Amino acid sequence: MAMANSAVSLEDVVKCYGQHIAVNNLSLKVPSGSIYGFIGPNGSGKTTTIRMILHIIFPDSGSVEVFGHQDTRAANDSIGYLPEERGLYKKLTVRRQLAYCARLKGMSGSTINESIDRWLERMDLTGWKNKNIETLSKGMMQKTQFIAAALSGPELLILDEPFSGLDPVNLDIIKESILELRENGTTVILSTHDMTIAERMCDFIFMIYRGEKVLDGTLSSIKESYQSNTIRLRYRDENTLNLDNIPGVTAVNNRGSYNEIQTTDDPQLILQAASKLGEIELFEIARPSLHDIFVQIATPEREIGTDD
Repeated sequence: MAMANSAVSLEDVVKCYGQHIAVNNLSLKVPSGSIYGFIGPNGSGKTTTIRMILHIIFPDSGSVEVFGHQDTRAANDSIGYLPEERGLYKKLTVRRQLAYCARLKGMSGSTINESIDRWLERMDLTGWKNKNIETLSKGMMQKTQFIAAALSGPELLILDEPFSGLDPVNLDIIKESILELRENGTTVILSTHDMTIAERMCDFIFMIYRGEKVLDGTLSSIKESYQSNTIRLRYRDENTLNLDNIPGVTAVNNRGSYNEIQTTDDPQLILQAASKLGEIELFEIARPSLHDIFVQIATPEREIGTDD
């Protein structure tokens, strides 16, 4: 999987709505051929960033390049887009809806029919191709809209919450399709609130918080920087649970078979203090999950600029 070049590049991008700074001095590069995860709380600037990449809206300052060009539009044939707000023509049949989307992307003739048939079979929708969109379940509509975004084999596929409303079986179908597109050279920007999916699928993770970039890199590099913050601890005596009193402990989460401690102190100091409370059966310095990192960053108390 070659990722030497950038499919998308943002440099010092600023976007304001009145007095509100939605995106502030954002720079990032999306490597070609990667799955690049966009995460962040609601209202953090994810959708604004995506719309600037699509040139649906424009930055107040800074530059946005897609495949080296600054004049890309949302209708560009090389880009597929699945917005968070779904939009299908409910009176059209599934096939007509997909054929319409394919023509918008410059496809024609037998290529359209072959691609539609292949995708319908892949998504287990062949039996519904002549049914009106309004007769489909929410999951079927979601799969239909995913097909519409991916049908033309775009070089860049932007997916905003693609797994919303899907049961586990259909979620796996979409997930496998995204991975297959990546293997075939498509660059995927995946915006999701599901940290488990982001952790399992994405080659790179970008997190925006209050309009500013707070994470950007591979999952392993991100976890490495948070490695010493999480400790798993279990006492032989389960009644020994006065962990909140240990200096340097910022949070304690009961995980059933052990307690998970968040700390800003040296783990060895935590070990010394914890050993005074009872006989320790498990003490493990653990790399936190992406969920834990997300929560740690996106707490109401945190202010941009307080971290180095």
